[in-house]
Amino acid sequence: MDLAELAGRCEEVRKEWARASAAAHDPGAVEALRVRFLGRKGLVTVLFDHLRALPPADRAEAGKLLNALKGEIAAALEGRLAAVAQAAAEARLQAERYDLTLPGTWRPLGRLHPLTQVRREIEEIFLRMGFDIATGPEVETDYYNFEALAIGPDHPARDDWDSFYLADGVLLRTHTSPVQIRVMKSQKPPVRILCPGRCYRRDNPDATHSPVFHQIELLWVEKGLTMAHLKWILEEFVRAFFGPGYEMRISADFFPFTEPSAQVHIRKPPGRWLEIMGAGMVDPAVLTEVGYDPEEVTGFAFGLGVERMAMLRWGIEDIRLFYGNDVRFLSQF
Repeated sequence: MDLAELAGRCEEVRKEWARASAAAHDPGAVEALRVRFLGRKGLVTVLFDHLRALPPADRAEAGKLLNALKGEIAAALEGRLAAVAQAAAEARLQAERYDLTLPGTWRPLGRLHPLTQVRREIEEIFLRMGFDIATGPEVETDYYNFEALAIGPDHPARDDWDSFYLADGVLLRTHTSPVQIRVMKSQKPPVRILCPGRCYRRDNPDATHSPVFHQIELLWVEKGLTMAHLKWILEEFVRAFFGPGYEMRISADFFPFTEPSAQVHIRKPPGRWLEIMGAGMVDPAVLTEVGYDPEEVTGFAFGLGVERMAMLRWGIEDIRLFYGNDVRFLSQF
């Protein structure tokens, strides 16, 4: 090989470099180019082996040609590697870029339990009528839970198989009526309170019974109250909670702490009558127990089950669904 042939081979290597380098778009491909052109057996390295075969007079010129080619490809390799790294960095930044003008990702929010929804709705109805919310302890004494409410020692509700006793004379309250006693003992009439809360009874769980349930009771004590006032309050509640088109009726019943006592029923004609709560005028014995004069003031009260109201509202037939924590059920409300 003479000097002219070597120069021609250098031009062929340049053209091959230009073609091959244009297709190298990642660091691995650039490294493969380096090995192919500048490695121990690379295209440029092999050309240097031909220097020994050239006449001594041509070796200096041939060395200049080969060194220029090697330096040119080495510089191009460095530039190509920098360009590939820059392109990779820009692609990564583009992939990780946040477009703040796009709408955010929707995250589902929690919702109120259906029993909480019903309780709050009932509370709001009576708060608008001027009643106050009153609460009390869930662990009660026998006095507040039974005795002060004229529930005698022989009443079945006081049996061990009906109530959860924690110790002698201490139990989990079976209704929210003890709150009424505590409030009346702490203030003089008039008393207008709503008593929501959790209650406990020894009921075997089934479609309509639960050992833990929620109750709301209302108490109004003032001069001159009669059953007519109670009936008006009940009608206003039925209209506000169930909506128009419902009929209401009351029928005689018996509760130890009210006299007279009544059951309240509703229906939407031509449907059947459904019992929703018990009610009545506060028994004079209860008023006397808390220090009120039954000759001066009268009062009425009623109590309803939150679960019962929710079941009527949504047509639910099994109370256990409220306590199953099944998201498929709870998410409907």
